[in-house]
Amino acid sequence: MAMTDPIADMLTRIRNAGLAKHQKCDVPASNVKLAIVNVLKELGYIRNFKQISDNKQGILRIYLKFDNDNKHIIHAIDRVSTPGCRVYVNKDEIPVVKNGLGNAILSTSRGVMHDTAAREAQLGGEVLCSIW
Repeated sequence: MAMTDPIADMLTRIRNAGLAKHQKCDVPASNVKLAIVNVLKELGYIRNFKQISDNKQGILRIYLKFDNDNKHIIHAIDRVSTPGCRVYVNKDEIPVVKNGLGNAILSTSRGVMHDTAAREAQLGGEVLCSIW
């Protein structure tokens, strides 16, 4: 059966791996997933990531981050815009996640970026997910 929402699948794999205390998780690679993972690393929600090439589409290996009590840094990571219901916002409607404690990840005309960078660049776009 074909996967209808690969971004939601990636977010679910990250969430489940964190709850199971795994140090890393593997997801099938794509350009959008690579951009999202790059934003997650920039924001400090993951330790690192690397691309592994195989004879197919490739694999993104994501190294998860835990605090001193061995709790996952990511409390919640939720998909906002789905293939059945896209959520677009303009520059004045960018959501604030948990009163600024979290972040929203947007796909803009200048690439995938977090909400603070989109506000500074005065860009709107599709809200891909929220994380805190």
